[in-house]
Amino acid sequence: MNAESLKMHSGVWVFAEQRSGVLMNVVFELLGAGRWLADEMGTYLGAVLCSSDETALAKQLIAAGADKVICCRSPYLDTYTTDAYAKALVEAISSHKPEVVLYGATHIGRDLAPRIAAMVGTGLTADCTALAIDPKDKKLLQTRPAFGGNLMATIICPDNRPQMATVRPGVMTHAARDENRVGEIVLFPVNIAPEDVRTRVVEVVKELSCVASLADAEVIVTGGKGLGSPDGFALLEKLAGLIGGAVGATRACVDLGWMPHNRQVGQTGTTVRPKVYIACGVSGAIQHLVGMQDSKCIIAINKNESAPIFEVADYGLVGDLYRIIPELIVQLEETKMGARLV
Repeated sequence: MNAESLKMHSGVWVFAEQRSGVLMNVVFELLGAGRWLADEMGTYLGAVLCSSDETALAKQLIAAGADKVICCRSPYLDTYTTDAYAKALVEAISSHKPEVVLYGATHIGRDLAPRIAAMVGTGLTADCTALAIDPKDKKLLQTRPAFGGNLMATIICPDNRPQMATVRPGVMTHAARDENRVGEIVLFPVNIAPEDVRTRVVEVVKELSCVASLADAEVIVTGGKGLGSPDGFALLEKLAGLIGGAVGATRACVDLGWMPHNRQVGQTGTTVRPKVYIACGVSGAIQHLVGMQDSKCIIAINKNESAPIFEVADYGLVGDLYRIIPELIVQLEETKMGARLV
């Protein structure tokens, strides 16, 4: 794009991902980040929505900071398909010309964003953990882990618009809600023909899982290499069960095969912000700390009093976790006070 074409673009957009009429948690995180970015760039904050229940959801988006909600309308948008959603957003982007478009790095966001980037001819930075604005020329600075999390890379898109990124859930602060905020709702009919959609959703089957999601958990009990063996996670599962929490693991434990990758907390795993985070046998490598240091209350249990985890902990217990945790479990079982942690 030439300089004149770049100047035609304005606005920071957030893809308002929803499932069954419920906005995803990451949308409100993106609105929090987007509000700051838009103010720094001197432009508006928009949200683009694909839903038949547009009025109720649009009001939620405006209350969370959006100045404008672009509601894409088509019968083919009631259920997510890559083809239909991509065509809708490409038409909306081509018509309104936003300068920045942000997506959550969810299953849908990771599927949708690359398709849109290719269709509109721009770049995409995936799985960002930080966003900023260059004070010199107002370009979006998109930071993500690189080389297995051993360094952080900041990426820019100087020559094409919109600047696009997927953002890891849990790394941004929620937007402050104001039910009295006033915003603009723009109805945007989309021309989608049957031949544009190559897949058809026959049935949606929700998976029933007994494993609590790390991203949504209010209490997380995480085990590190200090557990000594995978058997230690059975102890953590019992503790987590008593306090209504989820069990996490460090990258070292995942690499050893002690826990699956979806349990990994850290820079190359899941970034979390629970109300209570209990680190058991976790040394506190920087790659782990950046994924949990914004937890409201951090409790560390480690026999090494010099472990870096104690530098971010609100409460620290120096000692053998195999003595401390069983005693804690006994106390919780006797008093039945586990649920009061949150």
